[in-house]
Amino acid sequence: MRGRHLDAYSAYKRVASKDHINAFDREESSGLVNAKGIGNPSWRRSLPHMLVATLSSFLFGYHLGVVNETLDSISMDLGFSGNPLAKGLVVSTCLGAAFFGSIFSGWILDGVGHRRAFQLCALPMIIGASMSATTKSLWGMLLGRIFVGTGMGIGPPVAAIYVSEISPAFVRGTFGSFTQIATCLGLMGSLFIGLPAKDIVGWWRVCFWVSTVPAAVLAVCMEFCAESPQWLFKRGRGTEAEAEFEKLLGAAHVKFAIAELSKSDRGDELEAVKFSELFYGRHFKMVFIGSTIFALQQLSGINAVFYFSSTVFKSFGVPSDLANICVGIANLSGSVVAMILMDKLGRKVLLLGSFSGMAVAMGLQVIGASSYASGSGALSLSVGGMLLFVLMFSLGAGPVPSLLLSEILPGRIRAKAMSVCMAVHWVINFFVGLLFLPLLEQIGPIVLYTIFATFCLLAVIFVKRNVVETKGKSLQEIEIALIPPQ
Repeated sequence: MRGRHLDAYSAYKRVASKDHINAFDREESSGLVNAKGIGNPSWRRSLPHMLVATLSSFLFGYHLGVVNETLDSISMDLGFSGNPLAKGLVVSTCLGAAFFGSIFSGWILDGVGHRRAFQLCALPMIIGASMSATTKSLWGMLLGRIFVGTGMGIGPPVAAIYVSEISPAFVRGTFGSFTQIATCLGLMGSLFIGLPAKDIVGWWRVCFWVSTVPAAVLAVCMEFCAESPQWLFKRGRGTEAEAEFEKLLGAAHVKFAIAELSKSDRGDELEAVKFSELFYGRHFKMVFIGSTIFALQQLSGINAVFYFSSTVFKSFGVPSDLANICVGIANLSGSVVAMILMDKLGRKVLLLGSFSGMAVAMGLQVIGASSYASGSGALSLSVGGMLLFVLMFSLGAGPVPSLLLSEILPGRIRAKAMSVCMAVHWVINFFVGLLFLPLLEQIGPIVLYTIFATFCLLAVIFVKRNVVETKGKSLQEIEIALIPPQ
C-alpha cells in the first residue's frame, strides 16, 4: 500500500526539476478522483468540517479589529487615556504574541494533530478575552491580549493546512477562500459590535465577552470533526486515515485517496523534521517561495491601509465609522469574488491580477497626494484608490498565499514550513505598522506609496517566474511534481 516510488513519481524523476514543473503547469486539471473514472466526491461531506475550522479565522479577524472602536473607551476606564505608548501596547502585544504562536504552530500541529491544535488555538482566546473583559488595569489587559495573540498565531496556519487537506481537489480553492471571508466577517463583526462603545460605559467589556462564544463553539465542535487523513497517514495510522477519508469523501473514493497518499510517500514520513531542513536542500525552494510571497504581501502596504485608513479618510472629512464600513465592504466583496473564481481561473492568475491592480491603486493614491490633484479630485483619487487597493488585495493577494502554501509545501514539512512562512508575515506586518506613520511624516505620501507600488510590481514578477498553478490537483500530485528526488 505504501510503495515508495510509483509510476507517476518515476516519470517525474526522469526529467530535471524545472522541466517537470513546466510539464506540471501544462497538465490538464483533474479532480482528486477523476483518474478512477468515478467522478468527484461530494463537497457536502467536507463542508461542515471546513465551516467549523473557519471559526478560527473569524476569531482572528474579530480580535484584529476589536480594539479599533473600543480603544478610547478602554483607555479611559483603565486610566491610560493620555498615554499613547500604552495604547500602542494594547495593539502590538497581540501581534507580538501572534508571532510566537505562529512559530510553534507547526510543532503543535505535527505533535497533536489538527483537531487538538484548533482546540489549543481556542483555549487561550477564551482565557485572554475573559481576562480582558474583567480586568481593572492596563497590565491585566496586556496579559489578556498576549493570550489572545497566541491563539491568533496558532489559528491561521492550522486552518489553511486543515482546509486544504480535507477538501476535494476540485473545490479546494473555493473552500480555502472561506478562511479569508471568515476573517473579513470577523473584522466587520468587531467593528459593528464596537460602535456603541462611545456611548455606553463599559460596552468594550461586552465586545470581549462576545468573542468567547465562537471560540467555545470551535473547541466543542472540533470534537466531532474529522482529523486530517494526511496527518494520520503520516503518523502510520492508515486504518484511521481510511475511516476519515470515508467520512470526508465517501466510501467509493477511499482506496484511490489512500493510493494517492502512497504516491508521495518517500519512506521518511515518520522521521522528525529538523528545523534546519527547511533552509537547505530540496525543501528550501518551496519555503523560500512561501516566505517571499508573504513578505511581498505585507510590503505591498495592505496592513498600513487597514490600520490607518481612518486617518486618511478623516483628513478628507469622512467619518471613521463610514471609512471602516467602506473598507470592510470592499474587503468582503473581493473575497467573495475570489471564492467564486479560485477554482475557475486558478491561484496564479488571481495573484498576478491582484498585485497588478494593487500597483495601479497605489498609483492613483500617488496622483491624489500630488500637486496635480486638488479638492474633490484629490478626494476621489485618494479614497477611491484606497478602496480599490483593498478590493484588489482581497481578490488574490489576501486569500491565495496561505492556500497556495498549504498546497505546494510537501506533507512531511508542511506544518513547520507554514509556521516559518507565517512568522515572516507577522514580523513584516509588525514593522510596516510600526514605521508607516513615521515614514509618512519623513518622506511623504508620494514616495511612500510609490515604494508600496514598487513592491506590488516586484510581486507580479516573482509570481510570474516562481509560482505554478495548482487548481484541480491533489496535494499528492503537486508534491510529486514540485519536489525533486533525493
